[in-house]
Amino acid sequence: GRRRLHRRPPHAYRRGCALCRNKAAAAVGDKRQKDTPKNNCHIKTMQRVPYKYVDGYCCNGFFHGDIVRSALNYKPRHDDVFIATYPKCGTTWVQFIVHGIFNRGAFPKDAVEFMLASPFIEMLGAEAALKMPRPGAIKTHMPFHKVPYSKEAKYITVTRNPFDVCVSFYHHTKEKPSYNVPTMTFDDYFENFVQGTVSFGDYFDHLLSWYEHKDDPNVLFLTYEQLKSDARTQVLRIADFLGPDLR
Repeated sequence: GRRRLHRRPPHAYRRGCALCRNKAAAAVGDKRQKDTPKNNCHIKTMQRVPYKYVDGYCCNGFFHGDIVRSALNYKPRHDDVFIATYPKCGTTWVQFIVHGIFNRGAFPKDAVEFMLASPFIEMLGAEAALKMPRPGAIKTHMPFHKVPYSKEAKYITVTRNPFDVCVSFYHHTKEKPSYNVPTMTFDDYFENFVQGTVSFGDYFDHLLSWYEHKDDPNVLFLTYEQLKSDARTQVLRIADFLGPDLR
């Protein structure tokens, strides 16, 4: 089965909590009618991360539905390269690596050039992918079953230790004004994360969707930890995957 982050252990018995009393009564075989949990210390008001679904795809709550829909319906070209990751798994890092490989070590002049050279298709739409200078790479956070797919296109997917993803995504979410959760605690975000109720959905579902295709000839499966421990080897793997003449 899929692995889950461990939840915090339940709190100790509290006299005023209906669920605690019911649990204690059950432990001693008390068959009396259970209390209605009006005063339930297990229930708390938890701050939620804004997100939404567009045609079954979980994405940022502030993304425009029609733009996301155009991304989902994009028809890949034979020379397309997708960088498909869950957020905070090394997406931008790999985008820069691929851009450098395609441009013989030259980096974009500014953020606008970089965004156009490696467009985030869910944010900018299919038109941005069509207008992308080629060779280039399309950024996406889609799981395998939602990504625009072609056997002729290439897909680089990167994953990362979920504990590190959760911490990094928490800070990203809290600090981005568009999420509008500046006071969110890590405890609340952690609960959202393990439940999959965050932007781009469940981390484990995303990981498993790509892991099942890690041996496909047009999929390169990388980890953040591999890139960090031996960047040179992984950059050469990416170059070989993109084309032997690019090594």
